Amino acid sequence: MISRAAAIAGIGATEFSKDSGRSELRLAVEAIRAALDDAGLRAADVDGLVTFSMDNNAEIAVGRELGVGELSFLSRIGYGGGAACAVVQQAVLAISAGIADVVVCYRALNERSGRRFGQAVVSPDVDAGWHYPMGLATPAAMVAMVARRYLHDYGGSGDDFGRVTVAARRHAATNPYAWFHGRPITLDEHRASRWIAEPLRLLDCCQESDGAVALVVTSLSTARDLARPPAVITAAAQGSGPGQFVMTSYYRCDVAALPEMGVVARQLWAQSGYAPADIRTAVIYDHFTPYVLMQLEELGFCGRGEARHLIADGGIELGGRLPVNPHGGQLGEAYIHGMNGIAEAVRQVRGTAVNQVPGDGPVLVTAGTGVPTSGLILAPA
Repeated sequence: MISRAAAIAGIGATEFSKDSGRSELRLAVEAIRAALDDAGLRAADVDGLVTFSMDNNAEIAVGRELGVGELSFLSRIGYGGGAACAVVQQAVLAISAGIADVVVCYRALNERSGRRFGQAVVSPDVDAGWHYPMGLATPAAMVAMVARRYLHDYGGSGDDFGRVTVAARRHAATNPYAWFHGRPITLDEHRASRWIAEPLRLLDCCQESDGAVALVVTSLSTARDLARPPAVITAAAQGSGPGQFVMTSYYRCDVAALPEMGVVARQLWAQSGYAPADIRTAVIYDHFTPYVLMQLEELGFCGRGEARHLIADGGIELGGRLPVNPHGGQLGEAYIHGMNGIAEAVRQVRGTAVNQVPGDGPVLVTAGTGVPTSGLILAPA
């Protein structure tokens, strides 16, 4: 059992910007140093590194710049944002197996000033031959196909997607670390934003950001003796659904669903012993607004097609039935492939978040969907 075997003991981040002015390697090192300082550890204590397959920083380069000594565990997870919580799961597995004692998970990217993920590129993936010739060459176009089917199957309108953005931007407006600090929006502003791929508007799509986030994972017994209250990893899961493609899975019987998150959800509830009603706040991967609604359904917070009712009248805002993304999420704070969401969950567990949700219940975190994905449930020690 990996439940409650390990904890996140330190978090660190750079500023979030549109032009960092420095290399991704430097961003990674800055974030990791901040996370080690937060935990009260030194680079010499680190014996494991985990990152995304999309991260451009070689582990050995990161280790050299940090002054890390010997490493006994190195790992990378694929599928972009779907890796966010899985990198923590990898760290937990290594610690539980006795392979490593202090594992750092990191993600650094110049996604706005460097490679922009929202632009069409020629993909080397053989699966791309099924959809690129049809014009589905960007993540937004692929998700738009699912979103259109979702509206067809369950009703609702683009306003239901817009309410997700309104909530995120309202939370970001009071978060001084968020790119959209001080800049909330209204539903009318969402309606007025330009089309990207119908039914998705500009304000249905997450940001492109520069920055880095790092997490320090140790055994729970070690974490209890460190500088900060530990965020106990009560569950960590990874999953892929049948007929899985990337962003849109074209040949499933139910296109308007995210079964990969269902695979993760079942593991999270079984490992942790919690149920959806126990969750105090949820950090939901908000790369595109329709996928927030669909994740809430797959996770069991409401029935299929019912998320629009959950989010109505501020249901996912602070003070609502289920506050979602109190930091502003990737729509409002920054897009660091979901790692900033895990850092927010740690702050919520510690009681140090800018927009702190009352109570001491567990916090759920999800990673990117439409691809093989992952999730975590964190709780106080």
